[in-house]
Amino acid sequence: MEEVKLTARIAACFECAPTCTAGADARPSEDTVAELAQCIRTSLDSADLCATTGNVLSRHTGYDGSINLAVLRACWMVAKACAEECETLADRHEHCRICAEAYCRCEVACADLITALG
Repeated sequence: MEEVKLTARIAACFECAPTCTAGADARPSEDTVAELAQCIRTSLDSADLCATTGNVLSRHTGYDGSINLAVLRACWMVAKACAEECETLADRHEHCRICAEAYCRCEVACADLITALG
């Protein structure tokens, strides 16, 4: 995969992390916080995995394809799950709509890299 495409996909992971965190932080202020508990948890998990994935993929020394693929698969899975969850709430909560868009970009970026490295 050419460097520009790789950089763009890594950026999607890094951009998703603070969006996930901000979305999770916004949810407790909602009247329906109990309904959003799972969404908060998965958003925080996703933020951690997105940042970790970006960090792992950014390293150019000691490349280990099996580790990169494992990290990418985990990030893809959580981004996909979060995107689906946030999409169901997007019509009621603006932060869920914003998060869903970021998750979808990250999900696509991870899927592209999994295919390229796979």
